[in-house]
Amino acid sequence: MKKLTLIIALIFQCLSAEKILIPMDIMQKDHLKAYGIAYWVLKQEINVEWLLNFRGGSFMIDLFPTILQECRIRGVTTEVIPDADAITIYGEIDASNMEVIVLEKAPKIAIYTPPNKQPWDDAVTLALMYAEIDYETLWDEEVLLGQLERYDWLHLHHEDFTGQYGKFYRNYHNAPWYIEQQRQFEAMASRLGYPSVSEEKKAVARKIKNYVGKGGFIFSMCSATDSYDIALASEGVDIVESPFDGTPAESNLEDKLYYSKCLAFENFTLLTNPFVYEFSDIDIPPSHQPTLRGPEADYFTLFEFSAKYDPVPTMLTQDHVGVIKGFMGQTTGFRRSLIKKHVVIMGEVEGEEQVKYIHGNYGRGTFTFLGGHDPEDYQHFVGDPPTDLSLHRNSPGYRLILNNILFPAARKKERKT
Repeated sequence: MKKLTLIIALIFQCLSAEKILIPMDIMQKDHLKAYGIAYWVLKQEINVEWLLNFRGGSFMIDLFPTILQECRIRGVTTEVIPDADAITIYGEIDASNMEVIVLEKAPKIAIYTPPNKQPWDDAVTLALMYAEIDYETLWDEEVLLGQLERYDWLHLHHEDFTGQYGKFYRNYHNAPWYIEQQRQFEAMASRLGYPSVSEEKKAVARKIKNYVGKGGFIFSMCSATDSYDIALASEGVDIVESPFDGTPAESNLEDKLYYSKCLAFENFTLLTNPFVYEFSDIDIPPSHQPTLRGPEADYFTLFEFSAKYDPVPTMLTQDHVGVIKGFMGQTTGFRRSLIKKHVVIMGEVEGEEQVKYIHGNYGRGTFTFLGGHDPEDYQHFVGDPPTDLSLHRNSPGYRLILNNILFPAARKKERKT
């Protein structure tokens, strides 16, 4: 019996001298599931090393047979490497624009989304479901009651924080789903003690900002980017026309907005006409006058950062390609001249005014905004079928979303001298 125990111990010792490398370059069969594996390993209270800029941002983990088995089940490509090869990799990383980031704890994830929304209405929800990453949902009442503090990371569903029901009034105000949404939102605002949906949404936006200031991480796409900052800037100002709250918007709005309260944008001009499908001039190209160059000609470029000195934007831009195909949304991109100077630009359409991907700090937390609705659905329309991510397992655009999921778990690995 003692001999058997010794043999088992020796086997385990040999195994522990090896590593599992999950490559994230073009050799990976399923990039999106690989993020789910990293998250699953963290849930087992096992650290993951994120090798920034090494083979597309690969993951390395101590060898455990159960991890290999889970990778096989999920169809994720792995390589088992001896400790000597791992040391060689560390040496290459030390000598190059690369870095080792240790992921220590699976972040607790929440998605801010209406209770009647379907999962396929939101690209982040689709990504989490496909990657098999746990998440919970919450809505206005939970936010205003202070439940955000339970979560490390919050995604804002492509929401309209101005209280204008997505500016769908012109085309859909007689549609049953629009009428039901308005009824539901007005009932919520009334129950929570607010005079209008617009004022209630502004209160939610301020609560989320407070969450970020205390150390929370938020990620937003599509209309939850610009409409969020508009809501922050318009505290105490009526910015919506009578179809939305029964009263006209105030005049000379730009003189009354508090741009200093915004996270990312400044000096923008609002578009209050309820028949115009746009919130402001932040969005470029504007939704009501889109430039339809088509998916074959629409691309944006990721910035390359110093992994050792700028690890956060480096994490958020890990990908197996540097140029990403574009995709539209109610908010497709951000006008460069209206982005605050302290905000880090991480993806742009080269030679144009459109910025696609930005990141910034507020207090002890951060915000990341990505323009567009769905990285694999170029021009998403109301009622379109859900994107089947099993057909897009190596999507560079969806990788940007999933980078944000792991980012809150990270710390820079300390070097031995």
